[in-house]
Amino acid sequence: MSGYRHKIDEQGAGGVRFELHQFERKAHGVAAPVHVPNATSGGTAAVIHLHPPHARTARQLRIVLEGGAALLEPGALQYALGRLEVDVQKNANAGGFLARAITSAGTGESAFATRFAGHGEVWTEVTTKHFILASMDGPQDSLILDDGAFYACDAHIAVSTHVHRSVQGLLSGNGLMQPKLTGKGAFVVEAPVPVDEIEVVELDGTDELIVDGDIMLMFSAGLQVELRPLVRGLRNAMRTGEGLVFVFRGRGTVWLTPTTRLG
Repeated sequence: MSGYRHKIDEQGAGGVRFELHQFERKAHGVAAPVHVPNATSGGTAAVIHLHPPHARTARQLRIVLEGGAALLEPGALQYALGRLEVDVQKNANAGGFLARAITSAGTGESAFATRFAGHGEVWTEVTTKHFILASMDGPQDSLILDDGAFYACDAHIAVSTHVHRSVQGLLSGNGLMQPKLTGKGAFVVEAPVPVDEIEVVELDGTDELIVDGDIMLMFSAGLQVELRPLVRGLRNAMRTGEGLVFVFRGRGTVWLTPTTRLG
């Protein structure tokens, strides 16, 4: 394995292991003064100082297969090595061609995932985005993810589509449909912020949580969820300056990314 990257996290068992690797690009530049050519006759040549830019951190996912199988977001593969079987798996509830088109347009997710099985390793494309490596404990565990957040999972986890059956859901920035994970195993979520900037809110059934959809990363599927204006009435909604919000009730967990807009 190349020495320019190092493992910073891992998750998985039972034949499938996800490893998150990180590295920094080594930037080179001229720090000494550089004279601008073609200076005017008798004048003083302009001098500029070029300094190397800050190193840019990048990340890459490695999927280690030891007899197991994993699902990967289409288009994420960089290279694979080993004795592997590669196939395309249709996500549950994706439906036919028309439903597949609606699903893709509504969630930013593909109705398909690439399935790798056997013995070997799969490396994904290098990115400056962030990842969360986690696991679900049982067959009844279920999470609903934000648009485009699904990246990879153990093939024992079912990937399907959650439908918000309301007019508000159809008009929200997050779309009418969202990816849903159900089952037991490890999974990887693509996040807009580092893991230490993610806020976890636990609901015990007594409080109500109102969230701007832009910072919602994922939530327990058992929660009652409503997509609606912050206040009732069109005129009042316009006065708040807010779009549609998620309203959560019940018992479960919501993961938020409050620093998303900081870049």
